[in-house]
Amino acid sequence: MKLGCIGDDFTGSSDLASMLAKNGMRVIQFSGVPEGEAPSDVDAGVVALKTRTMPVDEAVRCSLEALDWLKAQGCEQFFFKYCSTFDSTPQGNIGPVTEALMDRLGAENAIVCPAFPATGRTVYQGHLFVHDKLLSQSGMEHHPLTPMSDPDIRRWLALQSTRAVGHVSMSAVTAGPEAIAAAIRSETAGGRPLVVIDATSDADLRAIGAAARGMPLVTGGSGVAMGLPAGLLGAGALHSVAGDWRGEDGPAALIAGSASTMTRAQIRRWSETNPALEITADAVMDGSATPDKAARAAIDSSSPLLLYSSADPETVKAAQDRYGREIIAARLEAFFAETARLLVAGGIRRLVTAGGETSGAVVEGLGLTALRIGPEITPGVPAVAAEGRPLVLALKSGNFGDEDFFENALTTLEGRP
Repeated sequence: MKLGCIGDDFTGSSDLASMLAKNGMRVIQFSGVPEGEAPSDVDAGVVALKTRTMPVDEAVRCSLEALDWLKAQGCEQFFFKYCSTFDSTPQGNIGPVTEALMDRLGAENAIVCPAFPATGRTVYQGHLFVHDKLLSQSGMEHHPLTPMSDPDIRRWLALQSTRAVGHVSMSAVTAGPEAIAAAIRSETAGGRPLVVIDATSDADLRAIGAAARGMPLVTGGSGVAMGLPAGLLGAGALHSVAGDWRGEDGPAALIAGSASTMTRAQIRRWSETNPALEITADAVMDGSATPDKAARAAIDSSSPLLLYSSADPETVKAAQDRYGREIIAARLEAFFAETARLLVAGGIRRLVTAGGETSGAVVEGLGLTALRIGPEITPGVPAVAAEGRPLVLALKSGNFGDEDFFENALTTLEGRP
């Protein structure tokens, strides 16, 4: 294993794994820190944690445990993956985890680049944009767990970190890998080792990846990882995963727990011509909705049924005010984890999930420990196959995909182009 990756949630880890596979690596995504050694045919291992909203101390502990396992597999470079919208709070753990990884690796600096232009996330002058809007005006300011009120990644990261934050501007990025590497060295020498780097195109990200050759630690969204495989493996050793995918053509179901703008649009589109069942927070809390009822409805449906708890920001906030943010989130995650277990036990072979926390809960509920990465469904979302089980999944972050994502995911999971 050449590249060791740590993801702060399950869908983000799938996003990263997909990027690495698409760019030539054989990749397995692990659910939590594995026991024993990784398979010998793996170029990159992605350890998917559930640390995005964890308290700092716990997130650091889990991340270092993952790092130690990856180091034991012989990895030469390490990647800390967080969301391309930098999901965190001023008391968040992106900064502390990055610094803890630097300390354990003896790294003098770390790249910080959440940009993922294929999904509309770009960084310019240190500010994060979602398409043509600043992060703080994109809808992410309403995120129920990590409301993003400041688009300046330098300022947001500085609130979380003890080390100073530097910046490599677009002028250096467009000048190429050598200029980027020189700018990183200059920021490090100036006492600013957490280096935020601008990027507005895939060409920028590949240049940053080339500049990162030999650096122990890179952090960011999955986009910046696209330039790492060629540097670690060499062009002659890159591999194509497209021909390896077989898929499953059995029964299917869908689960959506994200309150993101795009997931809600995807639910509306799906519901125009397909069956859907809303699972409200009130119904979960008062017990009128149960995993058994939800799973039975999906299994008995003549076509794939979408189970969703997604709601508009006002409805989400009202539920949080009634029951408590952490309490309702935990109850919904537990609900969908058990529902997924019952679905698969009842014969479901294709499962689509939307939402980072929801997808993580589903993977945990199913007891999935390793996922082989298949073809890309949409930028940032691969099809994955459970090792040793007749089950294929699409694990999607909330805002990823277009409005037809659910239909496209089921087609790819079935093995059709």
